[in-house]
Order: sequence, then C-alpha cells, then structure tokens
Amino acid sequence: MADPELKPLVYDDLVIGEELGAYEYLLTQEMLDTFRASVDDPEAPFPTLAVKHDATALAMVYDDTTGGVNAGNEVEFFNPPIPGKKIRVTGRIADKYARRDKPYLVIEATAIDEDGRMLEKLRTYQMKKPDEVGKKWNPQS
Repeated sequence: MADPELKPLVYDDLVIGEELGAYEYLLTQEMLDTFRASVDDPEAPFPTLAVKHDATALAMVYDDTTGGVNAGNEVEFFNPPIPGKKIRVTGRIADKYARRDKPYLVIEATAIDEDGRMLEKLRTYQMKKPDEVGKKWNPQS
C-alpha cells in the first residue's frame, strides 16, 4: 500500500524545477568498504553512486506506480566523499519532454558534504512508458 503522504506521480502534472526536498545520511567506512568490494575496486572513490540519490529524492515525494526505463545518466564528480561525514542530498525535477511520442522525465540530485564540499551532481533520464519497451522488436505485444 502506498504511503498516504506521498503524491501519486502523474506525468502531466509534474512541474519542471519542482524541488523534491532534501535528506541527509552519514557515510560510514563500512559503506565505503562494501561498495568497493561490490565493484571489485579497492580504491573506488564514489560509493554515493550506490545510494541512487535521484531515485531516493523522487521516492520521498511521489508514489510512482508507472515505473520507468532508464534512458540515460549523467554524473559529475567533484570531490570524493569522506567516511564519517554527513552527506546532504537535494533533488528536483530538472526537465520533462516527449520524444517519439513517449514521455521522458529528468531527475537531478546534488550531494554536498557537511563541510560544504560539492561531491556530485547526477541527472537521470527515465522513459515513463515502460510498456513500450520491446515493441520495436515485437510489434504485436
């Protein structure tokens, strides 16, 4: 059952520039170590990728029963996060548009640590009509 405080995600009602709010979490050494083990890179500097800041920000405001297909990501890395520091994430609806008669949503998230250091900016592009996937190859579905 959906959280009664969440708004239903209705694509046509989404407003470009809408702030999705903010949240904080503490990056621990264990989180960093787990991320590095999962990507098989003992020096991987950005475990924040695994947190999916954009999806978390959207899910704090909207109940998305439509789902979506990841159509792309852009990530800018500025400073590696430091274990033991709080990370503050803000999210927003960056854009929405139609391409080939399909609706796309762009969600943006920015992560800054407790010292004000910019860590990363992330943009995710979602096609919000997942039932269309595969029709190109199987038109009868």
